[in-house]
Amino acid sequence: MNSIAYSKNVIEFITVANEFCSFLERSEDLETPVFLSRLQKILPLLYLKASLLPEFEFESEDDLEKFVTEFDYDLIQKKILQHTGAGDDYQEVFVAGMQFSESALAANISENVADIYQEMKDLVMSFRIMNDEVMVQAIWECRNNFSTLWGQSLVNCLRAVHNLIYAENNEDDQDTIKKHKTESKNKNQNPDWLNDRFSNQGE
Repeated sequence: MNSIAYSKNVIEFITVANEFCSFLERSEDLETPVFLSRLQKILPLLYLKASLLPEFEFESEDDLEKFVTEFDYDLIQKKILQHTGAGDDYQEVFVAGMQFSESALAANISENVADIYQEMKDLVMSFRIMNDEVMVQAIWECRNNFSTLWGQSLVNCLRAVHNLIYAENNEDDQDTIKKHKTESKNKNQNPDWLNDRFSNQGE
């Protein structure tokens, strides 16, 4: 059991999870483009490290202590929402039973990321207790939840983050193109005094 808690893949995952939590907790100090860029990179890294966690059987009669309060959750979600703004909502495509829904199912980046934060923070705090059984149980629960809950939420959310980043870039590009076209059009137009002169010559 000790080898699982201190195995290479587990330690690397805990390291990324801790960095993920710290990143979100100080996110109000970041500019929005920087925040979105870092979120775009750390989400797939977190997914990769979680996919490498060992699979094993574990039985325990006690529930793990939860450290993230409702206040903590709401605070993190609000910090994320400050950066995602109007682009926070997106259409969900991987939800059980959505094929039977007559309308699009909405999700939002801030809630998805806050859910993952709650999972990661509880895990990191469990490891800080330095109790072997608690650490192993925390990894076991996190690995199971990854396969059934937050893993899918992460990849769905990453799709929305990607769209938010590059949709804004595309809009900027379109604005730049329109600006250049207008400037070029204006450059090709003769000034009024020259048009008047040509007109008089023609007469």
